Amino acid sequence: MKERTDSDLVVLARSGDSDSFGELVRRYQRAAYSVALAVTGRHQDAEDAVQESFLVALQRIEDCRNPARFAGWLLAIVRNRSRNLIRRESLRRGDEIPPSASSSGPAPDKAADLSALRSRLREALGTLSETQREIVLLHDLEGWKHAEISERLGMPSGTIRSHLHFARKALRVELSGWKDHGRAE
Repeated sequence: MKERTDSDLVVLARSGDSDSFGELVRRYQRAAYSVALAVTGRHQDAEDAVQESFLVALQRIEDCRNPARFAGWLLAIVRNRSRNLIRRESLRRGDEIPPSASSSGPAPDKAADLSALRSRLREALGTLSETQREIVLLHDLEGWKHAEISERLGMPSGTIRSHLHFARKALRVELSGWKDHGRAE
């Protein structure tokens, strides 16, 4: 009997075949654990990240754009979940702030400006196409390299660079008047 491809298994899993998703888990559990361990550095954290990643993958199996590239899609989820776990754990392990400590946060007027900028940035990102928005967020916010984005989205690296260039240009236009507007108020 011929071994089923990742694409075959994803299609079957989408139709509700839990055994097919189980096969994908068995097939990529070690690779997922290796990626998670590389990111987290701890066995328990890696196991937690892998378990969470497979749950997310099952819930979002319809989002896997190219079933033949399931492994890359899954490992991107593992990386992101592992990084999120590290952030959550570092917040939990943080030292308590003594009541006498002064605030290190921005002053109220700066906080209001920051909030307005975030809101404006969300609006500006909303003007981009879904592909451009994803590329900007993966590259500029998550720190992914062009090659990683290219592999994840299944597009040539040059296309990724072009989308990033035009998206940044559009964002500059959308945000150009914000600073002047913020000062006038």
